[in-house]
Amino acid sequence: MSRLFDFARPLLHAFSPETAHDLTIATLSSGLFRADPVPRDVRLHVNCMGLDFPNPLGLAAGFDKNAKVPDDMLRLGFGFVEIGSVTPRAQKGNDKPRLFRLSDDRAVINRMGFNNDGHPRVFGRLSDRDDRGGIVGVNLGANKDSDDRIADYALGAAVFNKLASYITVNISSPNTPGLRALQSKGELEALISRVRKAIDGSVEEDGRRAPLVLKIAPDLVEDELDDIAAVCLKTKVDAIIVSNTTITRPPLKSKHRDEAGGLSGPPLFGLSTVQLARMHSATNGKLPLIGAGGISCAEDAWQKLRAGASLLQLYSALVYQGPQLIGDILQGLIDRMDAHGFSGLHQVTGSGRDEWLKGGPSRE
Repeated sequence: MSRLFDFARPLLHAFSPETAHDLTIATLSSGLFRADPVPRDVRLHVNCMGLDFPNPLGLAAGFDKNAKVPDDMLRLGFGFVEIGSVTPRAQKGNDKPRLFRLSDDRAVINRMGFNNDGHPRVFGRLSDRDDRGGIVGVNLGANKDSDDRIADYALGAAVFNKLASYITVNISSPNTPGLRALQSKGELEALISRVRKAIDGSVEEDGRRAPLVLKIAPDLVEDELDDIAAVCLKTKVDAIIVSNTTITRPPLKSKHRDEAGGLSGPPLFGLSTVQLARMHSATNGKLPLIGAGGISCAEDAWQKLRAGASLLQLYSALVYQGPQLIGDILQGLIDRMDAHGFSGLHQVTGSGRDEWLKGGPSRE
């Protein structure tokens, strides 16, 4: 698979980013290609949210919006996959072009706008997995024209509780106007309360309740992070993803640098990792955190763990490095545990938090 990507990358990058993405999904779903083996080590195992992850590296939402290839991505070596964002009704999203490669910065800007097939079709695809195993989370969104966005999230939680390994409430996309306002303390408490009630009301005979995860933006000030931490601890949210894309613009070189939308990739790494450390501090390490934003190598993954993450997610780096990156990161984590004499990743989580609260180690 890695050799195939090296061959196909120039061809894929000759197409528009969205067309290239659609071709990648179609290729993966064809089942014609076998994944490269990835390192396996018991020290990579993570128990989090009551789930046993074979390794900490997950695929972030946005790649497989419609649950077309979750098992194919698990076979590539990811420890878990998050599909979506999924809204109650199918929607086309924002006008094209809405996805931009910033090749000189190895970054991406998107303003997709929750384009997806809607609850019924995505639920059908997940149902067809036939208990294949693996950890597959479902990322929920709200329809752009919804009169009650909290109701959209509650409905999604009720629909997918049966099938999702965990449920993520995504209120941090910058591409649905007004959505990020749900991160305010009062709105967030009302949201989590209704989603919890929806999950409780959908519990079947086995009594299963999917763990509940909140995905936040990297552009929050410390008081806002403190409020979110307090609400999540009070309402017993199971984990927080830190973070989604940023609407800020650090210095960039690419021609698309001024496009509107959320920025992801290496330019986001520092901001999202500092925010991760702040959230670890705000929650006193009592709540599992999933570190996302700018991971493009093993050192990035290691630093996310040191800042406070128990699990990790990436997406944008695959655009430039392909599936070989998965094995490279996992082997890099093993090598670093060997070098430090660690018996597991739990010893890494939060070990460099104070350093990241001061801005992090030198990246030179």
